[in-house]
Amino acid sequence: MKRYEEIAELLAADIRNGQLAPGARLPSIRTLTAQYGISPATAFAAYYRLEERGLVRARERSGYFVTGTAGGPKAPAEAPRATRNALVSAEVDISELVFTVLESAQDRQMLPLGSAFPSPLLFPLPRLARSLASAARFIDPWDTVASMSPGNKALRQQIALRYLGMGLPQAQDQIIVTHGALEALNLCLAAVAQAGDLIAIESPGFYAASQALERLGMRAIEIPVSAQDGLDLDALARALQQHPVKACWFMTSFQNPMGASMPSEKKRALVQLLERYDVPLIEDDVYGELYFGRSYPLPAKAFDRKGLVMHCGSFSKTLAPGYRIGWVSPGRYGQKIERLKLMTTLSASVPAQVAIADYLHTGGYDKHLRKLRHNLETQLGQMNQALARHLPQAVSISRPQGGYFLWVELPPQFDSLQLQRAAAAHGISIAPGPIFSPGRQYRNCIRLNYGAPWSAAYEQGMATLGGLIAQALA
Repeated sequence: MKRYEEIAELLAADIRNGQLAPGARLPSIRTLTAQYGISPATAFAAYYRLEERGLVRARERSGYFVTGTAGGPKAPAEAPRATRNALVSAEVDISELVFTVLESAQDRQMLPLGSAFPSPLLFPLPRLARSLASAARFIDPWDTVASMSPGNKALRQQIALRYLGMGLPQAQDQIIVTHGALEALNLCLAAVAQAGDLIAIESPGFYAASQALERLGMRAIEIPVSAQDGLDLDALARALQQHPVKACWFMTSFQNPMGASMPSEKKRALVQLLERYDVPLIEDDVYGELYFGRSYPLPAKAFDRKGLVMHCGSFSKTLAPGYRIGWVSPGRYGQKIERLKLMTTLSASVPAQVAIADYLHTGGYDKHLRKLRHNLETQLGQMNQALARHLPQAVSISRPQGGYFLWVELPPQFDSLQLQRAAAAHGISIAPGPIFSPGRQYRNCIRLNYGAPWSAAYEQGMATLGGLIAQALA
């Protein structure tokens, strides 16, 4: 890493963790050169780098400032206002609301602020297509049988190598390839719980977890999540002490919908807490490689000593959404999960597995990830600037350090479901807060997706959304 890149990364870290707040003035070029012992050219290069990423903005004759303004949206409260305690749902009934909301997000004519995926334009689809064509032409006929559960050997080897590069060695023969991470998560849940069991999920949390519980006839206990450092461990500890929690389903890095992450020591404490109660953890880590800092944030799996953590990953959010290839490193539950896989879908697409294995083997994935992370962070900065321009001061927003979701908290009386309908009428999809809670909490919150390249359409869409919010508040 070049010197200007190192300085840019140090300043970017201060912006992400809030030490440099929106609207704050950065050190002058003269101060920066004296502080780091660098030339003015290097200092300017560092600021140009931050400006390119959308983190700072130059003001004529005034210097460089963190994007956003003091009067714009602010960071949210330590915990969501809608809940600070674990809430138990007698039954889960959320799917109809989720389906209604997500239908608009699938319309190509809509501005996809409510989408669950980044733009496909960010992925190396032509290169993957060549790997897929090669797989179709040259695949060994026996691979179509041998690559069934637990999955293609070459792909499992590549996944194991990635674990090793992250400092988290996992046995290749324990990895199970699935039809996307969602199948991995559902298989894990079915392996450790049954109808009527109580499952701890995040609040707000990924709606697919609620839908899985609904489908399997399980009950949910909602554990609050802070936008600053993720899951409320005190609330989880009380839930484990007071209720017969059978399993946990948590997203510990760049959580959907808040973008929140748990620090490493908090992940360690989470695993130790679950070990005391012998409760398994289904860890959804599909956004882990979309970090904006210097290194991959270790998942809770890194601190697992008893095989309680089932670590689920996917290429859908980082490489190939439509290929639907995910996996699980299952801990002590491998045999159960593999047998459930054999009893249901049997195998993920063999050509897709071979194509991704070929792409990983021939290199370029890490280069692609660096570019993808750079693009996402730049788009986050651009959305933050648009939020500061167009949304009222009463709005609070999260400060994710990875992934591609922002959580927006509006005044308590606000109705995000009405906003969702109004926005859809203007060709804009958003994800309203109630779909992220079995108890349909967070009616005053929305999730926004910044996973698409910024354009005039997005700028106009944010202006329209800001106008609708201001009108509703008035």
